[in-house]
Amino acid sequence: MMEVEVLKALASQRRLQILEWLRDPGTHFPPQVDGDLETDGVCGVLIAEKLHVSQPTASEHLKVLVAAGLIEGKRIKQWVFYRRNEDRIREVKQAFQRDW
Repeated sequence: MMEVEVLKALASQRRLQILEWLRDPGTHFPPQVDGDLETDGVCGVLIAEKLHVSQPTASEHLKVLVAAGLIEGKRIKQWVFYRRNEDRIREVKQAFQRDW
């Protein structure tokens, strides 16, 4: 059975877009001063800018994705960097195949 947090996370086009961008961050985001795009993730500020939303709005989307385990946050200095949790995403994909 699919958890409510996962279904909620996948129910938003913006959250799906974030997941897509984080699949290949080097293509979708500029280089960062702090943190490597691939190993550390993408700064939440850059995600907000790319979504064309405020930082609090982006933070809510990111919080939902983190709660579902689809992305992970890593604090570097005063910023939080996000990257996909590929193991969890694979698990969710398998659950969809099983449940349907």
